[in-house]
Amino acid sequence: MPTIAYFYGIAIRMFFNDHPPPHFFASYSGHEANVSIETGEVIEGHLPANAARLVKQ
Repeated sequence: MPTIAYFYGIAIRMFFNDHPPPHFFASYSGHEANVSIETGEVIEGHLPANAARLVKQ
């Protein structure tokens, strides 16, 4: 899966033409989550609060 961004130890990855709804994958320190592109909310999985806040921004 291609990495499109990496900051503060958080990797953001995205597949082209993946299943709906539009989302990306965020991983940080062994935690992984699918995150909605529209809202920035975690759809599935879990991130620590600080990492989730940075990803949403």
